[in-house]
Amino acid sequence: MREEARLEFIGGRLGRKVWPDGPRGCVIQWLTRSCLSQRPELWLDSRQGLGVGRHREGRARPDGSLVPSHAFAGAGEWADPAPVLMVVEVTSYDSDTDRRDRVDKPRAYAETGIPVYLLIDRDTCEVKVHSRPDGGRYETVQTRPFGKEVVLPEPVGISLDTEPLKNWVR
Repeated sequence: MREEARLEFIGGRLGRKVWPDGPRGCVIQWLTRSCLSQRPELWLDSRQGLGVGRHREGRARPDGSLVPSHAFAGAGEWADPAPVLMVVEVTSYDSDTDRRDRVDKPRAYAETGIPVYLLIDRDTCEVKVHSRPDGGRYETVQTRPFGKEVVLPEPVGISLDTEPLKNWVR
């Protein structure tokens, strides 16, 4: 069976990202509901591409971008990341996820100044909250196992009960 993929250009490298599987889609649905119930003025956009990295040398399509409603109205395929409060990635079960989601993307998102990077790591069954971007890295990384409450720092200001995430791992 052939898996379809989409391409991303991050840090001068072209990468392949597998289309979301069913359980990964469930994670995004859960997160969308969680965010909307606490911050109805925001939207978790799962389709918009972003210009990321130094001097816009990269492009990424996060699994989710938390933004004020209608922030991307009129944006093209690759939007300015300025209104993004948080980006979300959910690990895939592919060979590139380690480098892409745990190394390249945190660096690119921090360089871009996105306040919060939320990594839902289905390999380790952990949620990692990266915050306080400073150049090419996030100064703070909070790690919690699935099942524990996670508080997303400002400007997000949302608490997540991560118990349901246990249902969407292999």
